[in-house]
Amino acid sequence: MTTALATLPVVRDGEPVWTSRAGVPFPDLVPRARRQAWVTAGLCPDADLYTLFTARVREHPDRAAVVDDTGTLSYAALDAEVRRIAALFARAGLAGAGVVALRLPDGRDAVAAELAVYAIGAVALPLPPSTDDRDTRALLARSRARGAVLASAQQAQSVAELPDLHAVLVPGPGEGRTLGLHTPRPRHPWRTRPVDPYGPARILVSSGSETEPKMVAYSHHALAGGRARYVRSLHPDPEVPPRHLVLVPLASSFGSLGTPVTLAALGGTLITPSAFDPAGALRLIAEHRPTHLFAVPTMLRRIADLPARPGEDTSSLRAVVSSGAALPPAVTQACRRRLGRPVVTVYGSSDGVNCHTAGESHPPDDSVGTPDPAVANIRITGPDGTPLPPGHSGQIEALGPMTPLCYVNSPDLDARYRTSDGWVRTGDLGRLDEHGRLHVLGRLKRIVVRGGLNISLAEVERELNSHPAVAEAACVPVPDPDLGERLCACIRPTPGTPAPTLTDLTTHLTARGLSRRKHPEHLLTLTELPLGPTGKIAYRTLTTQATRHLDRRR
Repeated sequence: MTTALATLPVVRDGEPVWTSRAGVPFPDLVPRARRQAWVTAGLCPDADLYTLFTARVREHPDRAAVVDDTGTLSYAALDAEVRRIAALFARAGLAGAGVVALRLPDGRDAVAAELAVYAIGAVALPLPPSTDDRDTRALLARSRARGAVLASAQQAQSVAELPDLHAVLVPGPGEGRTLGLHTPRPRHPWRTRPVDPYGPARILVSSGSETEPKMVAYSHHALAGGRARYVRSLHPDPEVPPRHLVLVPLASSFGSLGTPVTLAALGGTLITPSAFDPAGALRLIAEHRPTHLFAVPTMLRRIADLPARPGEDTSSLRAVVSSGAALPPAVTQACRRRLGRPVVTVYGSSDGVNCHTAGESHPPDDSVGTPDPAVANIRITGPDGTPLPPGHSGQIEALGPMTPLCYVNSPDLDARYRTSDGWVRTGDLGRLDEHGRLHVLGRLKRIVVRGGLNISLAEVERELNSHPAVAEAACVPVPDPDLGERLCACIRPTPGTPAPTLTDLTTHLTARGLSRRKHPEHLLTLTELPLGPTGKIAYRTLTTQATRHLDRRR
């Protein structure tokens, strides 16, 4: 490892640990020998993401790299923009071992800024669009981010007091430690430096079941190896350059197949609208001829619901790829009828698990496919962590080339979700059948998956319980034909006070700083919340009550 990348040469089990300038260690919980074996086997390219990207620039400088709302950018033009931003980062003192947060709308700015972070040997922390100012401050503080690229001066002001933040860039003019993202190239050119591909490259953010979002650190190897191999397996013809229409946010876990994979690892074209519009998605397919469409089930259902236009052409698509939430069979069938292409289901998460239905030798039935060891081995374990044979249900665990390094600055999460030899405990319940296919049976985590967005029930409950008219609150998911699930707040009002309305509660949550996307959309008021034998809230009973209540209202 180079001195630009680490300040502590040995910290864990005699192996080098990448440590940021701010003193945050990024230990690799997978033994180095296992990582090296994956590299030797050719499952991970032994190069960092920016080195891989510049190789693509040399191979095909005139190929379209990014298609966004403002037009098309070639690989050569994108690289020039990346180098300009990297020079700005270097001038701001961000080069080297630090975390740089990115909160930008999808498009060329977001892509170029992320690649520039890799170029300067730093770690990218893209923040999903659901991240509010409170979550932004929490994530930057926990990661001890040295820099941030934010969409507005107002967002920059919200993090101004963070002590570790050295510089902030915004699209408009800047002053003080806030720099303008679109200022000309600095007078002194930026020069590349060695980057350790075993070190961290990107942090994936997931709300999971925690009250604060989780941050999962991925190495260059895991992104360009494991995650890229899952995407590469979707392409039956390697001679056809990939053209990916990615409708999900690039900053999301699913969207991480965009910049580091489609561009740096595969050298394809990334088509990325700034916002989702079903009719607009069909226009992009006709105009820009993507080979693959990546979206969550809610997006796919809305696309499939649109009537076909005269002369509409979707023949460029090889497959439609769904992830982020369970894909209902009715949506699969509707997409096949509407687009005339196979639909691939991907089971995956930011924690480091992946399985998909592409290339199945047996009909997938209700499975999510057969695990690919070149991406991630999957096993089922019992309550004591012992692996179980096929046909038995237990917790899903994963380990392979895409396995992340660790949770960022969260040893408690590492202890909870990782084994001593690096396996990821997903918190999901599943089984492997006699053909080796994975069946996902449910979640052990308490979350709502609303149109691909994970909402922590514990976080919303905490804020609801701070309302003076709420004596007790519990949140449960209720099924929804459009978004898959919606959040229902179940409350017991404070005795002697009028029961709050849903508007009262959402107004309170807004005042508490909770993002609107996390607000409950249904309300069930009860005189008592159901309890189980141990005195804890019986969430299964409560979910049944809430679903019946919603059905009666419908």
